This record gives sequence, C-alpha cells and structure tokens, in this order.
Amino acid sequence: MMKYTYILLLATVLLGCNSHKQEISFTGMAQGTYYAITYYDEQGRNFQPEIEDFFREFDTSASIYIPHSIISRFNQNDTSALADDIFTYVFNISAKVSEQTDGAFDITTMPLTNAWGFGFTDSTKIAPKLVDSLLQFVNYNNVKLVNRKIVKTNPGIMLDYNAIAQGYSADLIGDILQSKGITDYLVDVGGEVVGHGTKPNGSYWRVGIEKPTENASDARSVESVVLLNNSALATSGNYRKFFVKDGIRYSHTIDPKTGYPVKHSLLSASVLAADGITADAYATAFMVMGLEKSKEFLKNHPELEAHFIFSLPDGKYSTWTSPGLEKMMEKQ
Repeated sequence: MMKYTYILLLATVLLGCNSHKQEISFTGMAQGTYYAITYYDEQGRNFQPEIEDFFREFDTSASIYIPHSIISRFNQNDTSALADDIFTYVFNISAKVSEQTDGAFDITTMPLTNAWGFGFTDSTKIAPKLVDSLLQFVNYNNVKLVNRKIVKTNPGIMLDYNAIAQGYSADLIGDILQSKGITDYLVDVGGEVVGHGTKPNGSYWRVGIEKPTENASDARSVESVVLLNNSALATSGNYRKFFVKDGIRYSHTIDPKTGYPVKHSLLSASVLAADGITADAYATAFMVMGLEKSKEFLKNHPELEAHFIFSLPDGKYSTWTSPGLEKMMEKQ
C-alpha cells in the first residue's frame, strides 16, 4: 500500500544578507507522490538529475509497484533474487521497530493491504472468513533475511515497505547532498521530511502539520508548525486515504493482529526522530497502537518525540504533544 502522509512545507526560504550561498529548490514526482528539496550551495549546483536517478534506483529495490524490483521478486518467491544494501537496511530497521512495538509495525501486511484495496491489486469482497485466512500470512517473525535471501515460513507471505521507504529515501537524499558538501537542506518526500543545518539567516526549517479534514478532497490547512534542525519529521494519518462501504469509513492503516483497519480516536501521528526511516516507521506504528498506548511507549523511548491529533466524542479534535517536541513548535 502506498502510505500517504500529510506534512506541509511552509513559507519561501529567505537568503541571509551576509551569505554567498545560493538557494536551490526544485520539486518533482517519485514513489507515487511528490518530492520537494531546498538547499544552499556556494556553487549553485542543481542535483535534481542525480536525485531523479536515485529514485529510480531506490524503486528497483523497494517498490511493490515494479514487478522486477527486489521486493516484488521476493514476494513472487523468486529464489534467484538477492537483497541489495537498500533492501537490507530497510528490512533490518523494520524488524527492530516490529520487535519494539510488539508487532504494531509489520511489513508482512501486504495480503491484507491488497484485500482492503490499499495495495497493488483491486479490493476484494471483505468477509471475516477472508480476513482470518489472510492472517496466517501476517507475522514479521515468520520472515528472515539470510545471506541476502528472504526465508519465509509460508510462500504466501508478502512484504510491503511503503510505511517506511519514503522516510529512508529522504535520508539517502540527504546523504547525497552531504557527499557534495551541502550541509543546509530540507528534503521532503511525500511528507516525510529531513532537515539539516539552518537557513542562511540562522533560523531553523519550518515544517507544518496538517489539520484533520472530514473529506479527502477538503482544502489543506496547517494545524501546527515544527522547527526542524538536524532531525526528521514524519506524519501518518487516517483522514486522507480511506474508503466508505455500506456507510462505514475504513482507514488505510491495517492492524496486523486483527486484520482490520484500525478503529480508535487517533487521527494522525507526527514523529520527530534522528532520521526519516525511524520517524516514518514509528508514525505508522503509533497509528496502529492508538493514543494511550503510544503515549506510554514514548515514556520509555526518549529518542522519539510525537504530536498526536485525536478525535473527541463530540466530533471535534484535540492534540497532545510530547514535552521535547513542544519546545520545537511555534504557537499558531
């Protein structure tokens, strides 16, 4: 499933009066979503062609929408497929997050994602019997990476990196820029944002978190603003990608343990972490865990900060922000 996230970049970046660095900014489409990159370079170099090449290389490893990608070949039980560095790193981080969240984050939900209509196939008629039959294929403990090959306990197991891949691609673009001597940049891949350094005037990067909306087509607006510096912010939400069937609204976030879309008050989870891959994974995990379990989890993980938007019984929404992230937020 292509996970949609909802972070908005705010304001045009301003050049400082005493800086000789040129602002380079460009946007494009990749991984089924947009990307937007801004950085400062004394030489005024434009690395968009190289970054476009990177996206194509990344997709040949981690995209479920490309039949010949490494992940697709593993899903097809191609015994000749070998994991590359991208696939391996994402797999290992996924396993770590799955273990820490007791399976709330799980990259083996692909059969369920497809059945609910959020994957690479059309949705099927959902019934309890079908969900029960698919749950046998969903458990991160039943797949291992051994000598660059995937080993499954059941050939029906399929992997899905969409809840973590965009965050990692933002990290790797940052690595590309730093390899060129670029130290001040903001990389946004579908709302998973990595910010490093500052603007020439010394101010931090400003990144907005979107307000929840009733309908997917409603206009976007900003709920709060985070000041980002040498860190990453990812948001996962349930109010943009869903479908309505028989009067029931189904979220795109699937609970790996029940096989059904989550049903709780949490509307979106924004996570601040040291890198994009971590922020992306835990934003998804928190959407499965719900508000109270996520708040408890954060008490034992000081390396993470979070901002939650949740619904109230009267239909309105409220927010909760961890103390560390609250210090990095602008009042609206």
